[in-house]
Amino acid sequence: MAAYLLRRLLLVVPTLLGIMVINFFIIQAAPGGPVEQVLSQIQGTAGEATSRMSGGGSELGRSGGGEGAGGSYRGAQGLPRDLILRIEKQYGFDKPIHERFFLMLKNYVVFDLGESFFRNARVVDLIISKLPVSISLGLWTTLLVYLISIPLGVAKAVRDGSRFDIATSSVVIVGNAIPGFLFALLLVVLFAGGSYWKIFPLRGLVSDNWHELSWAAKIADYFWHMTLPILAMVIGGFATLTLLTKNSFIDEINKQYVQTARAKGLGERQVLYRHVFRNAMLIIIAGFPSAFVSILFTSSLLIEVIFSLDGLGLLGFEAAIYRDYPVMFGALWVFGLMGLLMGIIGDLMYVVVDPRIDFEARAT
Repeated sequence: MAAYLLRRLLLVVPTLLGIMVINFFIIQAAPGGPVEQVLSQIQGTAGEATSRMSGGGSELGRSGGGEGAGGSYRGAQGLPRDLILRIEKQYGFDKPIHERFFLMLKNYVVFDLGESFFRNARVVDLIISKLPVSISLGLWTTLLVYLISIPLGVAKAVRDGSRFDIATSSVVIVGNAIPGFLFALLLVVLFAGGSYWKIFPLRGLVSDNWHELSWAAKIADYFWHMTLPILAMVIGGFATLTLLTKNSFIDEINKQYVQTARAKGLGERQVLYRHVFRNAMLIIIAGFPSAFVSILFTSSLLIEVIFSLDGLGLLGFEAAIYRDYPVMFGALWVFGLMGLLMGIIGDLMYVVVDPRIDFEARAT
């Protein structure tokens, strides 16, 4: 197992490098980069000033500037070449693209993720400041989804075809069909002062006076704020895992070893929890790390927007909108590394759940 883990850890390097190479050159080739963002802002400001001075007739785009270094930028017409060169140097675009890439990798090896172009802060500090929100959403949602889906899936498998199975399937279908953000809007309307009751707050991870509260009050205030966003994500996320659990248990229940165990006189509970459970739960429990990463990084953007939670999803979205490359690539580096390490932890979970699995023997 040690040799297998070592190989997996060594594969992290080329895999992460491939992720960064593909995304770096695709994003760099896309129009509307940070230099263009600044140029458009300058053009807009200058255009408004010229419009006010000349009664609406701006000559900014016809002054003949923006040649040379600025000729390749959309919106650079009319701006001095020296200004464009200074902006390029400010954002590192005075260097060739391959030089910028290798300089970025050199810094990333020591986790120097640079500084945001537009937020005046280090990327590491930005990511750390957003982690409490994203970890809260990801961790509690994943735990609740598993705590609900596994018992429900097992009960549906044991009672397959019964009224209970049919009734709960209707709930699962509704949860699978309606996106989580629609449930979030419904919860806001019902319980956050939208149209009916104002029971839960609509903004922030904690209250403004959180630091003045006692420890018990701090915990209560935290969960008071997190109830609605976590509930919205759980409702939209438990359906798939419930069906996976049910189908996995049904598949194991119909296998020959279960019939043999019953023929030996074992009770249904012994057969279910001593033999079926370990085999059926293998893929479900082992998938916990990847499920957490998925919920943490991909499922919370709209929830963060609806409940005014400033997390990693909103940070990444705003970085993409404003072409804040250091934040985009820094977040990609951290998320990619965490995703790959979680994949290795997932393999370890397989071995923990079922010690009979030997990845090293399979590799040979």
